[in-house]
Amino acid sequence: MELTTGDNDKGRRLDRILRKALPDHPLPLIHRLLRQGRVLIDGKPGKAQDRIDSGVKILIPSLKDALKEDLRHRGKKDTEKELKIKLEILWEGLGLIAVNKPAGLAVHGPESLDDMVNSYLLDKLPASLSFKPGPLHRLDKPSSGVVVFSASLEGARLFTSLMREHKVQKTYLAIVNGKLEKEALWQDELVRDEDRKKTFISQAQSNKSKTAITKVKPLAMENNRTLIQAEIETGRTHQIRAQAAFHGYPLAGDVKYGGKGNGNFFLHAWKLEFLEHSIEAPLPLNMKANCFADCFNQRFPVRKPS
Repeated sequence: MELTTGDNDKGRRLDRILRKALPDHPLPLIHRLLRQGRVLIDGKPGKAQDRIDSGVKILIPSLKDALKEDLRHRGKKDTEKELKIKLEILWEGLGLIAVNKPAGLAVHGPESLDDMVNSYLLDKLPASLSFKPGPLHRLDKPSSGVVVFSASLEGARLFTSLMREHKVQKTYLAIVNGKLEKEALWQDELVRDEDRKKTFISQAQSNKSKTAITKVKPLAMENNRTLIQAEIETGRTHQIRAQAAFHGYPLAGDVKYGGKGNGNFFLHAWKLEFLEHSIEAPLPLNMKANCFADCFNQRFPVRKPS
């Protein structure tokens, strides 16, 4: 395999360039090739810590054979991924791309939204070994809606800066148990338990807690459920799910946080706004089938597949 570095690679360590350029190759394999002198920089063996200039040719003559050896060693088959879900692009510009994530599709990992976006951008971006498009904010696997990815290093820096300055507005739609009859501002201290993969509300601020602020507004009620609009001023893991449960309105079906139902809940990242841009994600088709049909049809049109 032969790679040529671009402007984004200038001054970066060789091992970090290879990690970005070869994301599907095991990290131990990359380090083993470096230790064995099987990564050539302009014809000479390179070291992991070498700082690389732009326009440099990186040659790994035995990469394919080394990968096969590694796969045989680990007892795995070298199979191609099949992405069966169509990528729905909502907006592109400023070195960014916004897509509509279906519920049940992971943002990261094998056969993920990240894979789909990178596949789409593969032939559309200039060559770079260091820069790889990636998601710029979180969205849980069971949730749906707008996710913004970087399509350039400049785009990533712009969006990250706007997020840090609280200049990105995120609005969600959710169905909760109970009757929420008036608007409310939820401000709580959240503590994340990584072992249990769950977020809890703390009664007092601490060095382990993070403040979460969510504005909620009821839109419609039906069968002791409320369709709400939630605007988040902070982006904490499971923020809406944890706060809704704590305030007595768990997401319907979100059994992890006390919701009644079968484990399937509705949380949709409906709108994302920054600078002069407003990006909306159409609702999933199954959302108007069971409840709040009139409200969905009037306020939030559902886009049919093309």
